[in-house]
Amino acid sequence: MTSYTPATLRSRLGSGLLSFPVTHFKDDLSFDEDAYRENIIRLAKYDVGGLFAAGGTGEFFSLTPGEVERVVAAAAHSAPDDTPILAPAGYGTTTAIEFAAAAERAGADGILLFPPYLTEANQEGLARHVEAVCRSTPLGVVVYSRANAVYSADTIARLADSCPNLIGYKDGVGDIDTMTRIYTRLADRLTYIGGLPTAETFALPYLELGVTTYSSAIFNFLPEFALDFYNAVRERRHDTVTRMLTDFVLPYTEIRNRQSGYAVSIVKAGMTATGHSAGPVRPPLTDLSAPELEELTQLIAKLPAATA
Repeated sequence: MTSYTPATLRSRLGSGLLSFPVTHFKDDLSFDEDAYRENIIRLAKYDVGGLFAAGGTGEFFSLTPGEVERVVAAAAHSAPDDTPILAPAGYGTTTAIEFAAAAERAGADGILLFPPYLTEANQEGLARHVEAVCRSTPLGVVVYSRANAVYSADTIARLADSCPNLIGYKDGVGDIDTMTRIYTRLADRLTYIGGLPTAETFALPYLELGVTTYSSAIFNFLPEFALDFYNAVRERRHDTVTRMLTDFVLPYTEIRNRQSGYAVSIVKAGMTATGHSAGPVRPPLTDLSAPELEELTQLIAKLPAATA
């Protein structure tokens, strides 16, 4: 079994496309572990930098701590040994530390640290939160900057100095000024991950800022398309990127933007449309309507067969 140190995990994550597998639910909304394991095996056949189990697209916010550990363990035991599996940690600091310990038990290779639950915090409080989680685990940690945990360049630089196992910065904000300041100060000390919803729309400009990878939700149901798009971005084939944006990504985002929470719901709809149903989303999310599912299905059907 491959054992990733924080340094080797940082390098691996930055070398390829990343994805957040959906979490499979049965009709009664219980976790469908068998279907989930089969899907991890399917996705891990592709060349990816890592898979983030029970992440945002995996509905971390709707899972109990025990379910999170089950999902992460299922991913870790179903993926090839050399495919890194990252687990989520979130909510308050003490709870996040418990999630980190559960990630170790489940066999995860690293942790994605989500924003604290609900409350706002200043930069000092956010820094203490990250430092406490990093000190609690030997695993590599990626911080997710979004919502009520938007980290400044000064804070990220401080954390990079104080936390040797801090390996990555995932941007869910889209602030180019902050991203530029972080990268120019830290360069390859961290791996930089594009984490905005439907990250493909930001992939090409972010590449110029040192963001070598991003998390693709589309990979769940169109892995060939997602990898082709990623390779076109890395090779700076602007015409190909523009065509793929026009043919699929931008129409896809128009459906996604119709309702709050559809950034996750549309991914599960894509799974259904491509014959890999992962079941419904859990409340408070809602599934796409039948006409919207049909619209997405027709959009996918228009793609070349090699990428659909």
